[in-house]
Amino acid sequence: MKATTTNFTATLVLAIILSLFLPWWSVMIAALATAIFIPMKRSAVFFVPFLAILLFWTMYSFILSSSNDYTLAKRIAILLPLGGNPFALMLVTGIVGGFAAGVTAIFGKQLRLVFKK
Repeated sequence: MKATTTNFTATLVLAIILSLFLPWWSVMIAALATAIFIPMKRSAVFFVPFLAILLFWTMYSFILSSSNDYTLAKRIAILLPLGGNPFALMLVTGIVGGFAAGVTAIFGKQLRLVFKK
C-alpha cells in the first residue's frame, strides 16, 4: 500500500514539474522513472501511473479550459463524436494521457527486471 501511494505521488509531482519545461510526453518520462525506482507489483504498475496522469491531465485541461469559458473545448468536442460536451473531452484527454503513462510504466518495470538480472 505504501509503494502505491509513493508511486502515485511521485508520478504526479514529477509529471507536474516536467510538464513546465517539456512537451506532452514528459508524463511518460515521469511514469518511466517512478516505475524504475519504486517497485510495484502486478496490475498496480499500470493503474497507479494511469490514475495519476488521468487526474493530472483532466484537472489541467479543466483549469486551462475554464479560463476561456470552454470555447475551444466545445469546438473540439463538436469535431469529435462527443456531442459538444467539453467535460467529456477533458475526460478523454485524461484517459489518453493515463494510458500512455501506464504503458510506459510497464516498460519501466520490464527495464528494472532486465537490469536487475
